[in-house]
Amino acid sequence: MVALLSSVSHAISNATTSTLHRRSVNQTHSSRLHSSFQLSAFGSRGSHNDAVCIRSRKPLSPITYSSNFAPVAAIPFDLSPPPIDHDLYDDMAIAGAKVSEDWIIETFNNDEDALDAVDNGTVVVDLSHYGRIRVSGEDRIPFLHNQSTANFEALSEGGGCDTVFVTPTARTIDIAQAWIMKTAVTLVVSPSTSKSISEMLNKYIFFADKVEIQDITNKTCLFALIGPKSNQVMVDLNLGDLIGQPYGSHKHYNVSGNPVTVAVGSVISEEGFSLMMSPSAAGMVWKTLLSHNATPMGSNAFETYRILQGRPSPGNELTDEFNVLEAGLWNAVSLNKGCYKGQETISRLITYDGIKQKLWGIQLSSPVKPGTPITVEGKKVGKLTSYTGGKGGNEYFGLGYIKRKAASKGDKVVVGDDVIGTVVEVPYLARQQPLALSSKS
Repeated sequence: MVALLSSVSHAISNATTSTLHRRSVNQTHSSRLHSSFQLSAFGSRGSHNDAVCIRSRKPLSPITYSSNFAPVAAIPFDLSPPPIDHDLYDDMAIAGAKVSEDWIIETFNNDEDALDAVDNGTVVVDLSHYGRIRVSGEDRIPFLHNQSTANFEALSEGGGCDTVFVTPTARTIDIAQAWIMKTAVTLVVSPSTSKSISEMLNKYIFFADKVEIQDITNKTCLFALIGPKSNQVMVDLNLGDLIGQPYGSHKHYNVSGNPVTVAVGSVISEEGFSLMMSPSAAGMVWKTLLSHNATPMGSNAFETYRILQGRPSPGNELTDEFNVLEAGLWNAVSLNKGCYKGQETISRLITYDGIKQKLWGIQLSSPVKPGTPITVEGKKVGKLTSYTGGKGGNEYFGLGYIKRKAASKGDKVVVGDDVIGTVVEVPYLARQQPLALSSKS
């Protein structure tokens, strides 16, 4: 443990501070970080407030390390935190990362290594561009229960789930991770839908509803830890109590006085972990994860991994062309929780076997563009929605909707004029469990 803490302290003590003086709030910071990455559990049911709080950064004080971390006092949630500063991204750019104008890490120039590590080791992905929406107020649970597909009333504090936002006719908008906290629910949504979902939720708040919607995307940071060795990283950081817990389970911790929420699963898988934190903790957390042999993964490689895993995405698989059951999102749908948006359509689809198409993975013989028609014996039976060159750029793979009666696993299809495709299952959709109306979900 002494060697572990020493290595972690060394990893973060060399953090550059040249850009810290450009913060949007008046802050002071010593020329070196005096304390290393330490997590102390709030626990999932302590007296803490509900979400990662954001505070102005203060000089860090030395701390005493112990192999057993005791619960610490709560830190209040600040509803007016400073915006994310971009010192972390400056550091990443210095390290060779390509950062877009929107502060998205596109690549670390290691995409092949990262794709190998996500299958055989551990990767850490900066998902801070994904939306984070805080839903608070006394009526937050029944409100979300009525506005999305999951059974929120069956969840308790410290738990979580996936839920789908749909149109009144059950057409898909986005999948959201939901974390049930002490006085709020935090939703993690796709970058392209964060604004529209916030606006939609606000639209459905009626006069008597005690609900508040707050977009905290620019006030927090979000990392995902993914790969078969991510559990070992958690053990090394004294976070092993989350290993084996149900998807969406989460706890609140302390990193040198800054709160971090750690949850089971990520936007792409029920395995791995998500870490949401204040911006002042982001640099320490990132560097500590790298010091534990996590490989950084940029958004380009992450998009390849998304497609290979079969996770539907807004604008591709999640559009007003397809309903939530055609997208195969069964685990995020409750069929018997009562009335909610899209519920009548979903019930009819089940009752009358009205699901006409299904989302599949498709191994391709050559590159092809999304939107290209899929045919069987010359008849159009679907279309390709996402495409990647895979590892090395020559493992052509896509996602696409295909009519149920036209093809299934192992069948051949034609994509475009002459590209041969083989229909295959993908991990994300293979984990979905179809339910009947008699289910208690």
